[in-house]
Amino acid sequence: MFFGILTILSGWLNFSSTPHQVPLIPWHEASIFQLPTEGDEQVDIIFERYLQGLESRNIPLNQQGIWIQTHWATLADNRGKIMAPAASITKMATTLGALDKWSINHRFLTKIYTTGRVNGGVLEGDLIVEAGGDPFFVWEDAIALADKMRELGIESITGNLVIVGDWQMNFEENNRTSGDDLRRAFNSANWNYAVETQYQKMENPPPRPQLAIEGQNIFRDGVPPQANVLYTHESKPLQEILRAMNLFSNNFIADNLAQQMGGGIELSAIASRLSNVPPEEIQLINGSGLGENNRMSPRAACRVLIAIEQKIKKDNLTIGDLFPVSGIDEGTIKDRNIPSGIPVKTGSLAVVSALSGAIDTQERGTVYFAIMNYANGLDDLRNRQDQLLTDLSNHWQIRPILPTSTR
Repeated sequence: MFFGILTILSGWLNFSSTPHQVPLIPWHEASIFQLPTEGDEQVDIIFERYLQGLESRNIPLNQQGIWIQTHWATLADNRGKIMAPAASITKMATTLGALDKWSINHRFLTKIYTTGRVNGGVLEGDLIVEAGGDPFFVWEDAIALADKMRELGIESITGNLVIVGDWQMNFEENNRTSGDDLRRAFNSANWNYAVETQYQKMENPPPRPQLAIEGQNIFRDGVPPQANVLYTHESKPLQEILRAMNLFSNNFIADNLAQQMGGGIELSAIASRLSNVPPEEIQLINGSGLGENNRMSPRAACRVLIAIEQKIKKDNLTIGDLFPVSGIDEGTIKDRNIPSGIPVKTGSLAVVSALSGAIDTQERGTVYFAIMNYANGLDDLRNRQDQLLTDLSNHWQIRPILPTSTR
């Protein structure tokens, strides 16, 4: 233990003397190490101006959490280690947990089986669809799947559409509604406005499917033993799913992924372990952030973001590949005035406005921030958050953190 402490201190001392080098043992891997507070007069002025602005609106500062840090020092702290309602900042923990459970290129598999045989384009038996946990299976996927059936020589089905497992489609939790959607997508004669709209948006759309099914929708827990695998449909890669989740703050995707990780309590433990913060700084009830009982400290939010960064570094990705980047993306940041090139995650509830992200600076390296406001007047709170980031960006020479696709 003594030699371990010496190693950590040695890494810190070497790092302090040359602050842009990587320490021997990063702080986020050393549970006994606490970041020192490092003075920056201009940051202090900017931070104090932000707090005074909140006070001018009679917003109690004892309900506002802010934490700003670099890899080697804390720059600003107001209740930074105390949990606050995190809203959709929770999705950062979901992102981290997903990256730990699956690879960045993981694809969820929807397997298709048949019973009976295909005779002259007619499947004389059932078509069986086995759910594979794809949280982003939508109209376009179902249309593509129907076209694959056509390529495989199936034009109609005399049996039932058998759905196995927890089938969810179009961000709909109800299995039976999702089953109805799947059947509707298979045959363009039954399309409604929603399907037609998504079909028109498809790049290189396939022919309109005409897969008629004579039987009923049947739901069961397991694949019949006599069934034969016909085809395996792959989801979008995990990176694309996570970015869509964070860009639009999609609650369904987040909760779906969290359930596959064991639910909110298990996700809390995973995020606490991977970000190396005490369990009392992350307590979640789901993966989306819906509900004020999803709570996280601003410091924990920053460390979750850093842990995500560490996870994807080996894939040559940045957090801009997983979160919306100001000046490039829209989604939840469409109407914000955040300086360009900053990846962020927003969060909102009735009286909660949260924002967390990273600024790459010439002077300080990457600066991580989390702001968790608890008050009325969300538009004003967002404007003040944006101004804080603008002031910090004007203080430093910032470099954009961009998705790899735009570099």
